[in-house]
Amino acid sequence: MKTVITHLAPRLAAPANPAQATQPMLARSTAGSGRPAGSARGHPWRRLLLALCGIGVALGAANFAYAEDSVPLLPPPSVTSTTVPANGDLNPYGVAFVPAGFPNYGTIAPGDLLVSNFNNAQNVQGTGTTIVKIVPGAKQATTFFQGPPGLGLTMALNVLRGGFVLVGNTPTTDGTFHTIKPGSLIIVSRSGNMIAQWTTAAKIDGRWGMTVFDQGDRAKVFVSNVLNGTVVRLDVTVDDSGVHLVRAIQVASGYQFRGDPAAVEIGPAGLVYDPLRDVLYVASIVDNAIFAVFGAGTSQHDGGKGVVIYADNKHLHGALGLASGPNGHLFTSNGDAINPDPAQPSELVEFTPQGQFVAQLPIDPAPDGAFGIAFGRVMNEHVHFAAVDDNTNAITDWNLPFEDR
Repeated sequence: MKTVITHLAPRLAAPANPAQATQPMLARSTAGSGRPAGSARGHPWRRLLLALCGIGVALGAANFAYAEDSVPLLPPPSVTSTTVPANGDLNPYGVAFVPAGFPNYGTIAPGDLLVSNFNNAQNVQGTGTTIVKIVPGAKQATTFFQGPPGLGLTMALNVLRGGFVLVGNTPTTDGTFHTIKPGSLIIVSRSGNMIAQWTTAAKIDGRWGMTVFDQGDRAKVFVSNVLNGTVVRLDVTVDDSGVHLVRAIQVASGYQFRGDPAAVEIGPAGLVYDPLRDVLYVASIVDNAIFAVFGAGTSQHDGGKGVVIYADNKHLHGALGLASGPNGHLFTSNGDAINPDPAQPSELVEFTPQGQFVAQLPIDPAPDGAFGIAFGRVMNEHVHFAAVDDNTNAITDWNLPFEDR
């Protein structure tokens, strides 16, 4: 059986240690379908066995049924698209798929890929103003949202199936941490118009990462603050008129943070929430570790940093983006701002919630390229996985085989 990352390997540069990309997935789970991240179903050897049976195509009609179920040995299809819109914004950060159930009127639709830009056309950090849309199969981005000058849209990007897009911004005036501002959380309509902007009431202080537990008419929105080392849960309601803030509760704190000459600011970043276990996972760049905060979805109190579930100086180099795969594993992107390794630039790392390393893969031969990552939903035994490369201002969307059983 292949891990999710090993399906990507034929399309990307080989990892520094090729053996690291061939470790087997020991158990299958389907977090994307609502089961806990650690649960497993099915036979762990089934896909490998079927792949081996692919040679049955040459053995005659009696083996055709066997061959039809085979996982292809060829690399999975992928599309690499530019993320540069008409205004020239650069430095893609956030990534989000428009979910199933999103209203069928507006300028985005289920399956579209959204990407937020942090820099303007002059490549000044903290000044990008656009979210671009990439329709399935397209190689060119179009502008979905363009805000006022100087926003600095971050990796905090998500889509509510009620018809709204949430994006964080952390602006600067000169591209350095000396002029960085707390920013806001922006609510965008399905037609690409700003309808609200939350600041103090939402305990904003440098929105850097976001995850959402979407329940239709209400949601729990978790956001990381890179300027004070905290994570806040926003309890919101959703209706046709917009997204309404009910309460903002700081649920985690104590993560290291600081200004950085290359990355502007580093601190707590990527987030993943497991609603079945009520666990929030936090990727903290400066701590170079992944933390688990228990009870984050229901707590009315600050749970501190939580507990470290994955600290691995061999494979983590400034853990930045964070995503949950349909196999129950967690995925992080390395920003290379902490513990850099020239032999392992721009790596994506797959690991279990129990802290076991699974696989890694570079998305760029140079450092600092990896940033936002996201999974789509499992459909027809495939799942889309997207990762930006902000060195090349591009995003790659892979269509990976995955049996949701």
